[in-house]
Amino acid sequence: MPKIREPRYRKIAFLIAEKIVNNEYRVGTKLHARSTLSTTFGVSAETARKAINVLSDLDIVRAVHGSGVEILSREKAKSFLNQAAETTNIQNIHVQINDLIDEQKSALDNLSGALSTLFEQTQRVQQHNPLTPYELVLDQASPKLNQSIGGLNLWQNTGATVIGILHNEDLIVSPGPYAVIESGDTLYFVGNDTSYQAVQHFFTLPRLLPEPNASYPEMQSRAF
Repeated sequence: MPKIREPRYRKIAFLIAEKIVNNEYRVGTKLHARSTLSTTFGVSAETARKAINVLSDLDIVRAVHGSGVEILSREKAKSFLNQAAETTNIQNIHVQINDLIDEQKSALDNLSGALSTLFEQTQRVQQHNPLTPYELVLDQASPKLNQSIGGLNLWQNTGATVIGILHNEDLIVSPGPYAVIESGDTLYFVGNDTSYQAVQHFFTLPRLLPEPNASYPEMQSRAF
């Protein structure tokens, strides 16, 4: 949503009204030239003229041709400022509401994406035929790679039975315990509802923790 921007001449009208309310410009006195206003407020003569027109329409001032601008009413100037303050508050509340709506939309979009992912994974697990193999591409580094199926105790650790390994373009069906699983292989296996996550976690690279006394090599060398 675009931001609400107050026209420059209205801001000048507010400043003139404030000076009238504060008796800096007294009722009955005259501002003798628009050029004086433009210089005072640092705006063009045209902007000053528009500001005076706004105040003239509200009978706060009166532009007298050849005689300057006469101050007519301090009370109407005060009413103009009060109304402007209420309008500004409404605009600010409107902006805040729209900002909150945008934040909620963003949060809902994120939640919707997370729910879609969860739904897809749940459907894959719940609707998976136990006779249909799962497929997992081992394309990330893992200390479990380059080891045999038997050496990994894969069935004992995950409950999954490997029924095929796709290595490069060769598909090895019913690999035995001595078949080696390498990086880039596609693993085909069957198992229960939790087998896919178990195998995926089994081959996930663990987070490395610092070794004890890693920052004190002198102490380590003395331990040997």
